Amino acid sequence: MAAVPVYRWRLAPDGLATRRQLRALGLRPGGQDVAAQVERPRRRRGPLVAYLYSIEQAKPVRPMTPAKRAALAKANAVRRTCPACRRDAGYVIPPSLGMCATCAFPDEQRAA
Repeated sequence: MAAVPVYRWRLAPDGLATRRQLRALGLRPGGQDVAAQVERPRRRRGPLVAYLYSIEQAKPVRPMTPAKRAALAKANAVRRTCPACRRDAGYVIPPSLGMCATCAFPDEQRAA
């Protein structure tokens, strides 16, 4: 792979975008190689790098199929289900707790 141009933060030329910027435009890289990269300086650890892709070569995002939508809904339901009480918490359970707030802090729930 040839060396890609490196730009400083906020100094990349027009026509290039990160994956997130492409997604906001309804596009995806579509198999193209990285066109350039942007480096943001940081004090302690090395620079933060973001890869840039050509907007002209980007392809439209693929539409969501019914099977994909069902799989995504099933995965999100698993993330909301408390492993301790097996109830839907109504929110994504944080990995730091590993269970819903009711099961994690039972004393605080009784006091209220």
